[in-house]
Amino acid sequence: MPYTLHRGDALTALAGIPDNSVDAVITDPPYNSGGRTSSERTSRSARAKYTSADAEHDLANFPGENRDQRSYGFWLTLLLTESYRATVESGTALVFTDWRQLPTTTDALQAAGWTWRGIASWHKPVCRPQKGRLKQSCEYIVWGTKGPVDANRNPVYLPGLYTASQPRKGRVHITQKPVEVMQELVKICPPGGTVLDPFTGSGTTGVAALREGRQFIGAELFEHYGDIAEQRLRNAHPHVNFAGPARD
Repeated sequence: MPYTLHRGDALTALAGIPDNSVDAVITDPPYNSGGRTSSERTSRSARAKYTSADAEHDLANFPGENRDQRSYGFWLTLLLTESYRATVESGTALVFTDWRQLPTTTDALQAAGWTWRGIASWHKPVCRPQKGRLKQSCEYIVWGTKGPVDANRNPVYLPGLYTASQPRKGRVHITQKPVEVMQELVKICPPGGTVLDPFTGSGTTGVAALREGRQFIGAELFEHYGDIAEQRLRNAHPHVNFAGPARD
């Protein structure tokens, strides 16, 4: 089976994944950000935070977006600790974040045992300017390894800057990442290896992994997006004959 999609909480799903069984963790957790004050970040829905009033879509909300700064850091550390356990030696972790949560994300990565290796940027050229302010046109990818880098294990040369607009045509998730960016990022996983994403959302990481010849393990809490991810994963690997992905 080229992929497994668990339905339910990320920590519960991670607990059932064996030690040293995945090659790369590539994930886009809920940022718990999107506001100038703590009250704005903890009281508003994902739609209110990340969707402009004139948006031309009516995409579903998603849960897990209302933690305060301390609980977010603790929660992310737990998740990355379990991910660390499940990853092979010299395996990698790539974690998306925004500018507000960048310091907390780098702390959580290191507290979980990963060796922090750097930050890559996803530049969004179509981004609304803000009068009197610097344009917030980047999100970030914090990355690290479990132990030393083994360049011979997967001798790729990957850039530190990715430029692509958020999907418009066929967009199915509020914070959906461009599949062309994710197809570059999954190359950090050796060919034929396994990519883990505890926050599968609409399944873009999994689609990218399958297209690039990697296997995929995902988890998604929200049933609506789990259904979308399942269909997208099926479509990304149509020649595989199976009854359906695993459900927890």
